[in-house]
Amino acid sequence: MNGRTMKNYTLFFALIILLACGCDRKKSNTLHSGQNSNRLINESSPYLLQHAYNPVDWYPWGEEALEKAQEEDKLLIISVGYAACHWCHVMEHESFEDSTVAEIMNTHFVPIKVDREERPDVDDVYMTAAQLINGRGGWPLNAIALPDGRPLYAGTYYPKDQWLKILEQFIKIKKDDPNKLNESAQQLTEGIVESNLIAVNANPFSAKKTDMESIVKRCLPKYDAEYGGRTGAPKFPMPNSYEFLMKYHWLSDDEAALTTTLIALDKMAMGGIYDHLGGGFARYSTDAKWLVPHFEKMLYDNGQLVSIYAQAYKLTKKPLYKNVVTETIEFVERELMSQQSGFYSSLDADSEGEEGKFYVWTEEEIASLITNEKHRNIFKDYYDVSKSGNWEHVTILNQVQSVETLAKKYSVGPEEIAKILKEGKKVLFDNRAKRERPGTDDKILTSWNALMLAGYLDAYDALGQQSYLDRALSNANFILTNQINKDGQVLRNHKNGKASINGFLDDYALTIHAFLKLYQATLEHKWIEKAELLAGYCVEQFYNNETKMFDYTSKLDPPLVAKKAEYNDNVIPASNSSMARSLFTLGTLTYNKDYLEKSEQMLNNMLPQLLEAEYLSFHSNWLQLLLDKIYSPYEIAIVGKDAISKRDELAANYLGNALFLGTTKEENLALLKDKTIEDATMIYVCQNKVCKIPVEDTKEALALAQPTK
Repeated sequence: MNGRTMKNYTLFFALIILLACGCDRKKSNTLHSGQNSNRLINESSPYLLQHAYNPVDWYPWGEEALEKAQEEDKLLIISVGYAACHWCHVMEHESFEDSTVAEIMNTHFVPIKVDREERPDVDDVYMTAAQLINGRGGWPLNAIALPDGRPLYAGTYYPKDQWLKILEQFIKIKKDDPNKLNESAQQLTEGIVESNLIAVNANPFSAKKTDMESIVKRCLPKYDAEYGGRTGAPKFPMPNSYEFLMKYHWLSDDEAALTTTLIALDKMAMGGIYDHLGGGFARYSTDAKWLVPHFEKMLYDNGQLVSIYAQAYKLTKKPLYKNVVTETIEFVERELMSQQSGFYSSLDADSEGEEGKFYVWTEEEIASLITNEKHRNIFKDYYDVSKSGNWEHVTILNQVQSVETLAKKYSVGPEEIAKILKEGKKVLFDNRAKRERPGTDDKILTSWNALMLAGYLDAYDALGQQSYLDRALSNANFILTNQINKDGQVLRNHKNGKASINGFLDDYALTIHAFLKLYQATLEHKWIEKAELLAGYCVEQFYNNETKMFDYTSKLDPPLVAKKAEYNDNVIPASNSSMARSLFTLGTLTYNKDYLEKSEQMLNNMLPQLLEAEYLSFHSNWLQLLLDKIYSPYEIAIVGKDAISKRDELAANYLGNALFLGTTKEENLALLKDKTIEDATMIYVCQNKVCKIPVEDTKEALALAQPTK
C-alpha cells in the first residue's frame, strides 16, 4: 500500500478471535424491534436512523461519545456501514436488535455508529486497521478501540455468537491486563500511519511511451478474457480503468486495450448486475460472470458508468451502449433525483427483508404476465428464464441470446423480436412497480453528485440530447446554491434542506472536475471561475507541504488518531489522483503554472508505484494523468458566433485527450485572445499552446486532432 507491502499485524489477542467473516448469503428481516429511540434519532443520515430504535445505546461520531468513554474508562465500539448494505442489515437484526447483546455493549463499551458515506475519514482509519489485522475489509466494519480512538481490533460481519465472544474477550483483557491493550493500540496505530506514508520524489519527472506500454502489457493479463473485469470473483465494474484503456487505445492503437474494455462493457450490460427492466447497475457481482449482484444500486457507480458507456458509444457506435446510457439515466431520474435536482445516494439491496427480492422472478410469475406463448418463449430464451432459475430457484434477468439468433430460431424478423422483448420488459416493469420497493438513502453527497453531473455531460456529448445538459446545469446550480460557501468551502452532505459536514478532498476534486467539464460543454466562463474558487480554497486547506500531496481532511477538521490521505484509485478514483487531474486541466485552461507544477509533483511522487503497477484498477486515474504528460492533450479553441454548435459537433466524436475551450465573444482566457475573425467561427487545434492553422470545418478540425502514433 502506497509503495509499501501491507503486513498483517499479529496482535496478542488475534489467536483468541479466529472468527469467520460470515460470507454465506442469507436472508434476514431488518425491521427495527426497539420501542425507545437512542441518540441517533436526532441524526439526518438514513443509515444512522435505521439504528435509532436499537436497544444498543448508539452515539453518533463526535466529542460526546469520546468524552464519555474517557470519563468512564470504557472501550469504544465503532460500527461503520451504509444504508444500502445488506450485511449491515443482517448484523443489525442478529446482534444490535438483541437485548442481550445490547446490554453487554451498553454496560462495558461506548457504542458509536458511523455512516461511512458521510464520514469516509473515520471509515478509512478503522478500515485500514481491519486490513492490517485480517488482510481484508468490508462493511459492516466493526472496530474495538481505546477511549482515545486508537484501534485495538477491527473486522467485518460477525454472527451473534461470534460477536459476543469478541466482546467477552475484550472485557476480560481490559480487566486482567489493560496495559497490553495500550501496547497493541500503539502498534496498530503506528501501522496505520506507516501505511499512509509516501516519499516526495525529488528527481526530475521522466516517463515515456515505452513505460506506459510496459505497464499495460503487464496488467492486461490480469483481466478475464471471456467475461471481462478482473479474473475471478467478486467483480466490481471499475469504470475508470476502462476509461484509461480506451484513452490509451486511442493514443497508441493498442487493440488489446480496446478488446479488454469492450468485453467488460458488453458482459456487464448483458449480465445480472444490470437491471434490464429499470436500468442502472448494482454495486458489484458476487460471481465471475456478472450474473449475481449484491443488489444495492449506488449513485457513484451509475454516474461513472453513464460516463464510460457514453464514451464507448462515441468510439464504437454500439446500440447496446446507447441503450445503457439512456436507461441508466432514466433510472437515476426516476429513483434517485430530488425535486431540487440533487441526486440521492443509493437504493437498498433488500426489500421485504430479503436481498434482491424486488428484482428476481419465477417462471410462473413471467408466464402469468406474458400470456402469448411464443412471445413468452422468446423472452425466456433471451433473458435466461427457466423453471429452476439461475439463482436460489429464481431468475435474475440476464441476456444470454442475441436478437439475431432468436430471429432465426423463431422465424421472425429482428425488428419483431426487439418489439416483443420491449413489450415483455414493460409488462414486467409495470408489475414490479407494485412490489415493495427497496429503501432509498436520500442524503445527497457532493462528490457523488459531481460524478453524476459528469455522467450527464458525457451523455450529452455522445447523444446530443439537450435535456441531459439541462439536467447537468440544474444539478451544478444545486451544488453551487446548497453545498458551496462564498469563500469556496464545500460541504459534503445535504439532507432535509441542511448541509452539516465539512467537505473532504474528494468533494472538492470531483466537483472541480465536473465544473471544468461543464465549462467545456457550455463554454460559459462562470464554471472556470467556480473551479478556480474551489481549487484555491482546497490548496489553502488541504495541501500538505511536507508530502507535496493533499490530505483527505481539511485543516478545519478535528484530528483523528491518524492523518490520512487517499492515493490509490478504487471503485471511485482516489481524491489525490482526482485533484491532480483537476489541477492539470485547470492549469492548462488558465495557464496557471502553480497548479501545473503541483499536479506534476503529485504524479512524480506516485511514479515509482505506477511503473511497477500490477493492477490497473489501483492506479488508473493516475495513469490517465500520465498519458496527458506523455501525449500532450489537444486544446481545441473555438471562436465565433457558432462556437457552441461546432463544439457539439466535435464533442460527439471520441477524442481521448482533448480539452475544449471557446467563446462567442471576447474572452480573457489566454488561448482565446486575439483569435476573433469577423463573420467567421474558427477552430484552433493546439498542443502545448502552439496552434495549427485555424479551420472552419469541423471535419478538418477532427483530422488535426488525431494523435500521432
